[in-house]
Order: sequence, then C-alpha cells, then structure tokens
Amino acid sequence: MTVTADSLLQGLDEQQRIAAEALIGPVCMLAGAGTGKTRAITHRIALGVLTGAYAPNRVMALTFTSRSAAELRGRLRQLGAGGVAARTFHAAALSQLNYFWPHVVGGQAPRILDGKGRILGHAAEALHLKIDTATLRDLAAEVEWRKTSGLSIEQYAAGIARRSLPGRLDVGQVVDLQQTYEKLKDDRKQIDFEDVLLAMAGMIEAEPSVALQVREQYRFFVVDEYQDVSPLQHDLLALWLGDRRDLCVVGDASQTIYSFAGARSDYLLDFPKHYEDATVVRLEQNYRSTAPIVSAANQLMRGRSGALTLHAAQSDTGPDPSVRGYASDMAEARGVAEQILQLIDTGTKPEDIAVLFRVNVQAALLETALTEVGVSYQIRGAKRFFDLPEVKQAVMSLRAASVSIIGEPLFKSVSDVLRSLGWSQTAPETRGAVQSRWESLNALMGLVDQAAAGTTFRQFTDELMERQAGQHEPTVSAVTLATMHSAKGLEWDAVFVVGLSEGLVPISYASTFEQIDEERRLLYVGITRARRRLALSWSSSGVQARAARERSRFLQELGSRTARGAGARTA
Repeated sequence: MTVTADSLLQGLDEQQRIAAEALIGPVCMLAGAGTGKTRAITHRIALGVLTGAYAPNRVMALTFTSRSAAELRGRLRQLGAGGVAARTFHAAALSQLNYFWPHVVGGQAPRILDGKGRILGHAAEALHLKIDTATLRDLAAEVEWRKTSGLSIEQYAAGIARRSLPGRLDVGQVVDLQQTYEKLKDDRKQIDFEDVLLAMAGMIEAEPSVALQVREQYRFFVVDEYQDVSPLQHDLLALWLGDRRDLCVVGDASQTIYSFAGARSDYLLDFPKHYEDATVVRLEQNYRSTAPIVSAANQLMRGRSGALTLHAAQSDTGPDPSVRGYASDMAEARGVAEQILQLIDTGTKPEDIAVLFRVNVQAALLETALTEVGVSYQIRGAKRFFDLPEVKQAVMSLRAASVSIIGEPLFKSVSDVLRSLGWSQTAPETRGAVQSRWESLNALMGLVDQAAAGTTFRQFTDELMERQAGQHEPTVSAVTLATMHSAKGLEWDAVFVVGLSEGLVPISYASTFEQIDEERRLLYVGITRARRRLALSWSSSGVQARAARERSRFLQELGSRTARGAGARTA
C-alpha cells in the first residue's frame, strides 16, 4: 500500500491529528495509558518525512528500552520512514562515544561493565568490609541514582542523610565505597552505563567540534516516556539540541514509576513553561480498556498532580473489575489459577492473560498453582526468548537459508526450516521441555503472519536479526507472570493483579508521601494493562502467617468502583 499524507492522518482522532501535524517547534503530548501515543508518534514522524519537513537521517526518536526502540523502528519502516533512528538514550550515546573517542581521546573507548557488583565487591574488600550480595545490589542502585541525578560524590554525601542506606552501612562507608569503586574503575579503564551518558555530555560541552557534528547529524528529536527522564538524560538531551527547538516529548505523569532510579516527571509537566509557545496536546481517549477498567484507573488517580482523565472509546462496557480476598497467599495463587483455567476453557488464549505482582518472589506460588492445573506460563524478566538455545539455533538456520532460497512464498521458506528443527503445525500432546520448545518455534512462525505483504525471506530474517538485537520478543502461547514494573508498555485481555495488601502495595518501605504516591502510580500501571477483564486480589496471611494482613489502602479507595468476587473476604 502506498503511504500518503491522507493515509497517515486517516484514523487518527482529533488530538492525535493535531500532534501529528505539528511538525516544527516544541510539542508536548500528555498521553494517558492506552491512548495511542505510539501511533501518534510514528505517524507524526512519517508525515514529516513524507512531506519533506524532515530528512529521515536527521531525526532521532528516543525511548527507554530496546524493545520499545525496536517497536518504533518496525512501525516507522511500515510507514515508509525506515531511515529514522529509533534508539534508547544509552544506545544513542554509546554510538556517538565510540565514534568520537578515537578522535578526541585516542584509542578505543573504554570497555563497559556488565554490572557494578564485581567491582563494588572488590571495593569492599579493599576497605575490609564484609558485604552480602543483596547489599551490593542495593549499593549498585545507589551509584546509579547518584549519577543519573547528576550528583558528584561530594554532593551526594551532603544529602545522603535523607536517603535510606544499603544494608547496615553508615554514611562514611557508603561514600568510601563509591569513591573506591570509581578509582578501581578508572584504574582498569572501564566505564559503567551511566558513564556513557556522562562522557558523551562532557565531550559535547568541552569540544566545540563534537557539538557541531552531533547537532549537524540530528536536528529533530522525539522522546517517548518523557516522564521517565532523569536529570542526566535531560542534560544530555539539552546538549544534543543546542539552541534548537524541534523537540517533541510524550509522556504520562501517572506512569512515573522509576523515581527511585532518578526519573522525574517535572520535566514533562513543566515543558509548557520552558517552551511557552509549545503545542500541547492531551491524549485522553483510551482505546485499550473497557469503561469499568478506565473508571477504576481514574478513581485511583483522582486529584493527583498531572493526572489525566481517561475516556473509554469502547462502546462495550464489559464486566466490572473484581476484588477477591483469600485466607493465604497459596489460596490466592490457586484461586487465580482456577479462574485462568476457566478463561482458557471458554476461549481466551493463554498469551492474552497476565498475572501481575509487586516483587519477583511472589511468582513462585503462582508457578506452583498454574502447574497444578496444567496451564503453561512464562516469567517476564526470566531467561530471554532470544537467549533460548532452540531460538538461537532457529535464527541461525533461518538466516543461513535466506541467503540461498529466493522466490518462494515466505510461509513455505520459514516453515520448511522450522520443520527441520522439530516444528509442526499442531502442538505436541506432551508437556514439559518438548512443549516449551514447540512453543518457542511456533512463536517464530507466528512472526510470518505479522510480516508486511511482499516481505521476502531475506527481509524477514533481517527483521528477525533486528528483533534479536533489540530483544523484541514475539508472543508465546503462555500466561505471563510479571512484576508491575516489567509490565509497563504491555497489555492483555485479562489481567490479574495479586498481593494487594498493606506491606506489598504499597510496599513496606514506602513511608513518605512521595514513595506511597509512586506505589499508587505503579498500581495504576497494573490496572491499565487490562483490556477487557481486571481481577484484583489480596490475602490475609503470608506463607509463614506471622501476622494478619490488611488489604491495601488503594483497594479501599476503589471501593464501589469494583465488584466483589465470589467468596471475597473483608479486612
């Protein structure tokens, strides 16, 4: 299909269209959950390329995950704007750093650490401190927070009293550990991920020739999930822009769930103050969820700073969200598993169902319960799809075959290769490893149905390799288990949010108003992942049943907005 300006604008609602046609100058899209922001972003960029307002190689679309960047690239390619760069902040900065380092500093850029834990452990040894693995992880998070917040160690030390310190470390020990970490890293000529942004910002500030080349390369910027921008990323973006004003930002203050990592929604909410002539668009028409789910989301965020009021576009109202209480965590897990089995038996696909929770440890009982009823599941954030041995083998085989097989229908070419590896059109009757392998190969086969008409075998494998590089995983026929943090950006027909008791949501260590408000926003993200069915639940005792639990204060706020499920308990 030929892409035209009319076809790009057709199907956009009034506010999306305003955003898409505002091609030049500052633009701020305040986009609520499920309001079609990615559609608005991609159609805006494609329209700019089509009309000649943008040279595609001078546009940079920035986001926060490799998966989101890969999705943007895929959509832009389908809209005729495949030459546009869509990257994470880190990927964009790293590409520039690797290019400029040999010219400015000389030699190759330093090697990037896989993680901070090992060197922090060496720093602890050097200081004769015994620190366990969990504390090292928390210390790594402190290092990241300090750097993304744009603080030197001295500035961090001055304000550290207001933060909860890792483990049983005191202020002096935390500061000494960070100083030793930085020294060891410099001695070994290594940098961490935050250093990539810091080094690139430093080069642009210190080297006029670098600033000139960077700003010559990219003129137009689009930043998705702008509520997640940290001070460090904000500063680097300002350096990339220079004195230009062609910046489009998109975000939702109600989905700010990474404040602990330095994210600040102020940059999004204050954008119209910084650019007084900015085009400001509010996307509040929700195309994802039924009216009762949208109503519950609005109720939860009512009166919060920067909150948008969503309006359900669907005429089908669907069932009210349910609330169920259980006697124990195990009873809750089994109750959810039984409901999931009923949904599958009545036609809902497993891949259209998710169970969301606050912390990873909650997955264990759910795994047990789903296994008991014979339901397949996948844990989001566990071993990545493209890291599975059978998937690696399949990708390599497909790539090799695409070099020599030309002119065949795409379905035949791909299916022939996957059949040689054990795939068949019907699922195996046995469960376990055989079923899991088939599901993985079948997910790759499913990508053929998503390919644009006329896609060649070689083009298909090119896109597959890009997906692999960006960890943009295909859909596997299994129920998803995920934390609410890792579910951001995803959606399912049916969503079960479990563990909604005090101490879990909000989490026990959330004590300040700001921390509890972040927990509220996290639940909002969980609720707005649901398209048609939403089930909320809690239990009155944990595995060890040391003390009775109360249901979450957020459930109490939702009150009459939700329907109580059969067998529901009162707190």
